Amino acid sequence: MDALDLARWQFGITTVYHFIFVPLTIGLSPLVAIMQTAWVRTGNERWLRLTKFFGKLLLINFAIGVATGIVQEFQFGMNWSEYSRFVGDVFGAPLAMEALAAFFVESTFLGLWIFGWDKLPKKIHLACIWAVAIATNLSAYFILAANSWMQHPVGTTFNMETGRAEMTDIVAVLTNSTLLAAFPHTISAAFLTAGTFVAGIAAWWMVRLVRTGQTDKARDVYRPAVVLGLVTMLVSGAGVALSGDWQAKLMFEQQPAKMAAAEGLCTSQNGAPFSILAIGDLTNDCDGVRHILEVPGLTSFLATNDFDAPIRGVDELQEQYSQWITEWDEANGVSSGVDEDTRFYPNLAVTYWSFRLMIGLGAGSAALSLAALWLLRRKGSVTGNVWFGRLGLAAIATPFLASAFGWIFTEMGRQPWVVAPNPDASGVDGVWLLTARGVSEVVSPGMVLFSMVGFTLLYGVLMVVWFRLMKRYAVQGVADTEHDPSPEANPPSDDADGTARPLSFAY
Repeated sequence: MDALDLARWQFGITTVYHFIFVPLTIGLSPLVAIMQTAWVRTGNERWLRLTKFFGKLLLINFAIGVATGIVQEFQFGMNWSEYSRFVGDVFGAPLAMEALAAFFVESTFLGLWIFGWDKLPKKIHLACIWAVAIATNLSAYFILAANSWMQHPVGTTFNMETGRAEMTDIVAVLTNSTLLAAFPHTISAAFLTAGTFVAGIAAWWMVRLVRTGQTDKARDVYRPAVVLGLVTMLVSGAGVALSGDWQAKLMFEQQPAKMAAAEGLCTSQNGAPFSILAIGDLTNDCDGVRHILEVPGLTSFLATNDFDAPIRGVDELQEQYSQWITEWDEANGVSSGVDEDTRFYPNLAVTYWSFRLMIGLGAGSAALSLAALWLLRRKGSVTGNVWFGRLGLAAIATPFLASAFGWIFTEMGRQPWVVAPNPDASGVDGVWLLTARGVSEVVSPGMVLFSMVGFTLLYGVLMVVWFRLMKRYAVQGVADTEHDPSPEANPPSDDADGTARPLSFAY
């Protein structure tokens, strides 16, 4: 493989790996804040115990996420220097905002929360975890602003003299329609991930305690966590569906080739169906593709709210993009280096299946919450079936996989562009960049291969560390206390200085 292919593999491996931790941190930090709020407001010690328990898991996940995320920014300079040169004026702004306005607040208040249990007034301490939760989601907004600009460049002009994209309107970048749809979708998916995580672990513990005769502890401590997680799953699942529908309609307008590739649609069609299963050769020349199971008109409806609307296939779009590039070359007297073999639509097999796996795994996770809530429908009921606990643990993986496939679809579906042309400008404004032109020109394939192998091995070690730590503290469960767990017998105490005493629960 050449440097371009290796650089793409390295970025894909490190990015998908890093995003394992991101949605859990985004979603779990507000849930931990909700648990601590419940303790402060009600004085019920079980919420303190749950806060400390899931807070430990949050901290482990946060630490690994930060360590793996640092590499992402360095790769722009190492393997994608031409991309960085082209978009640095635009792409760097939201990333700088994320570091200064979000990550700084997030890390600072997280430190205060960790070490402030017996030093800060309990309401100030509670405010710290809420600051972490808000800053974490704000961080996601700025990062998504940078990514959304790559999907739909706005607020920017192309400078012919420097050959760079230059920002003209930061407000347009931060209010990009792509961003306004991507943010609620990503945050909803993060809450779905965190809700499943909380419900799955708590359900496993609840079943374990019931089967060992500790029904009271299962009901009093773990059942509320299961209910909180399941309600979060149900609400966020609806949010994922609604925001996903919004994204699909924007995708049809802004990246029609991605929409066509998601359906494996090669020729334009009125009332395009949505295929559930396709067989044959899903290669990029569309030979031999057969849609076995399909829902008539559904792709057209997802794109336009009209079951009979026309959807352009990749063959027609290939001609359109080729025409745009030709017009740009002729208008500016330059050569883009694009020949007749350049393909202006993504890999159909990857796009087609990642789109379906994203939808299927996400919907399956949300559906499980309905079934579990039905099992817990009676107030005070405790489920002791071993399969309930095992299913809870197995379900934890589904939203993680759905998020991973969602980002694979989002990024692979944008290909061959690293900055997709804005259809509002008919691709002739110059603010676009092919992935092949964004790779560093001075980095050899051997250098990229060496770093890719090194990062992959290092990340493999970090994955083992993360899993062992998460398993260790999850298996320990909520800490027991020597005090009476009822809030009436032992309310959370404030010392004379107003500090919140966490009883026997220390990190």
